[in-house]
Amino acid sequence: MLGASLRSVGRLCSVRAICRGRGSGRGIGRFSASSTSLIFLPPIATTAAAPTSRFSSSISHYSDSNYTDDGGETHGITNRETNAYSAIELALDSVVKIFTVSSSPNYLLPWQNKSQRETMGSGFVIPGKRILTNAHVVADHTFVLVRKHGSPTKYRAEIQAVGHECDLAILVVESEEFWEGLSFLELGDIPFLQEAVAVVGYPQGGDNISVTKGVVSRVEPTQYVHGATQLMAIQIDAAINPGNSGGPAIMGNSVAGVAFQNLSGAENIGYIIPVPVIKHFISGIEETGKYVGFCSLGLSCQPTENIQLRTHFRMHPEMTGVLVSKINPLSDAHRVLKKDDIILAFDGVPIANDGTVPFRNRERITFDHLVSMKKPNETAQVKVLRDGEEYEFSVTLQTLQPLVPVQQFDKLPSYFIFAGLVFVPLTQPYLHEYGEDWYNTCPRRLCERALRELPTRPGEQIVILSQVLMDDINAGYERLADLQVKKVNGVEIKNLKHFSQLVENCSMESLRFDLDDERVIVLNYQLAKIATSRILKRHRIPSAMSRDLIQKQDSSEAELACLS
Repeated sequence: MLGASLRSVGRLCSVRAICRGRGSGRGIGRFSASSTSLIFLPPIATTAAAPTSRFSSSISHYSDSNYTDDGGETHGITNRETNAYSAIELALDSVVKIFTVSSSPNYLLPWQNKSQRETMGSGFVIPGKRILTNAHVVADHTFVLVRKHGSPTKYRAEIQAVGHECDLAILVVESEEFWEGLSFLELGDIPFLQEAVAVVGYPQGGDNISVTKGVVSRVEPTQYVHGATQLMAIQIDAAINPGNSGGPAIMGNSVAGVAFQNLSGAENIGYIIPVPVIKHFISGIEETGKYVGFCSLGLSCQPTENIQLRTHFRMHPEMTGVLVSKINPLSDAHRVLKKDDIILAFDGVPIANDGTVPFRNRERITFDHLVSMKKPNETAQVKVLRDGEEYEFSVTLQTLQPLVPVQQFDKLPSYFIFAGLVFVPLTQPYLHEYGEDWYNTCPRRLCERALRELPTRPGEQIVILSQVLMDDINAGYERLADLQVKKVNGVEIKNLKHFSQLVENCSMESLRFDLDDERVIVLNYQLAKIATSRILKRHRIPSAMSRDLIQKQDSSEAELACLS
């Protein structure tokens, strides 16, 4: 997927999320409910994203910046004033406050959730009686309410679609009473540098609507903290405050973007999601009925700014481009491109040696943006220099999933328990359970695999032994934790579903697990099956496997019954 290219393990892109109670999918800020009101407790900063193994078409970039995941208010006066009064008039009839009750999964105990918490954010009405907001405002939701300006009544809202990569979500409200007096906002264009915008929302510090101003200072691909992707973003000269998440940035009579995060450790630097990203998100939903994602070439590339490097690869002085370092085996690019190819142009647009392409008035932007604006299954023409010869290939763009998922919002973790051994697929949220400094405190071997390894076939997962629930049957194995499971009775496993089937269908007296670091676990199969029920009852675990595995096993059995 577009956004997180290969990163050096030695350089950690430290990212923080401090949205008002939401951000990275783990508990951050919190609201505690009293009998009369919601009380805000100080947000707890937590690492939301770090270097990932996801492939993009971009140059590998590194940053020591800390981003915070939120919406925000802006400040500042410019020569090109936005009429604050007109922004207020638009906002009063279109911007709403969102109240979310959410409960995130517990990846260390995947059969249960963490404590429920209440959070707040902002949103605004768009055509079609829909509300646009940030995905992190409603991530892992269990209940969502909205309230329009000037009304004491909260209305139940449902999530129509959510895109965690682009940090956007669409809400719908069935009550016709709610829509009385509301008007929708139109989407505008990307603002130019130094143009003024008015950011509207419900930031912390009060309960009523807030309108503040700022100016556009930069437009370029930026890391989206919530989804750990790299997409175009607009930087404004004001901090984005907790609670403003999902609020519109208004320029003139239209929306220039959606407030969503800021740069922690810096003053007056906030970010808004630009209209092209918003339109890509909405059009995909309108065409297919669901979120379609953002495409990727499936490449990791390197700049060719060094003259010796260009000479080695036979680049003429007038040629510019980037060097292909790695190719995702599941991408269409793997079919036509090779390592050490030089990508000279994308869809006819020449790529500079630093990986940028022309953008607007003497601005430049990484060619990631051109790729991200393509829709799934669209083709692109890629001009390549290979062994001194120029070629042109047609590549189909796809949404590519990494071997180790970077985020897992709005879904329950998968798990399988046998004889007290807890098996789960490796995900970055699982590693995040090691705390803010998870990159340095989690098992190094798992971290390396999460950030570097690529899938070789669809549906592939890294299955790990997470922990051991002690019992007589597994005595002596209790120290074997956080190790990858490679084989079951000599058969290499593909994913957790395949693993569970191998265990459930075992016909041998002994069951052998081959783990990482050449460790081995051997169990008497029948005794282990009996012990599993005893252990589940002792720990009050409702099922030996997650619901998704039960459903998959039921479908497999139904297919076999039909065939017989």
